[in-house]
Amino acid sequence: MRNMEIGNPAPDFTMATDTAGEVSLKSLSGQKFVLYFYPKDDTPGCTKEAIGFTESAAEFEKLDVQIIGVSKDTIAKHEKFRAKHNLSVQLASDEDGATCEAFGVWVEKNMYGRKYMGIERATFLVDGEGIVRSIWKKVKVKDHVESVLAAATDL
Repeated sequence: MRNMEIGNPAPDFTMATDTAGEVSLKSLSGQKFVLYFYPKDDTPGCTKEAIGFTESAAEFEKLDVQIIGVSKDTIAKHEKFRAKHNLSVQLASDEDGATCEAFGVWVEKNMYGRKYMGIERATFLVDGEGIVRSIWKKVKVKDHVESVLAAATDL
């Protein structure tokens, strides 16, 4: 499903995580969750975003919303990233890119005239029925966590 839209069912996925073995759409059945896709562990924007979600984790928990960060980094890299920045959010590894493809965030990027494929920073808020309720594409990290939290409050 390349073009995710609000009101669509979330695509099926299963990914390894650094804390819970694996996470899947099925394992999250009946639960609200945020999937935030980011390009790479331990880069400035990705670190700031992960720390932002970690700092707001208790607020999301009060709303019964799980937060899962997704990149193509390995579990070993996720573990180092978590330890270095004291992260509390779950990090999922989409090494084969299937989940990125399913959510339409594996895109052509362009930096200094060089074209390459990479993960577009994007966030999806999914309700307890597995329906996508909010989508943020081409995310700018500043104030992003606050926007997601406000939308989660309205679920």
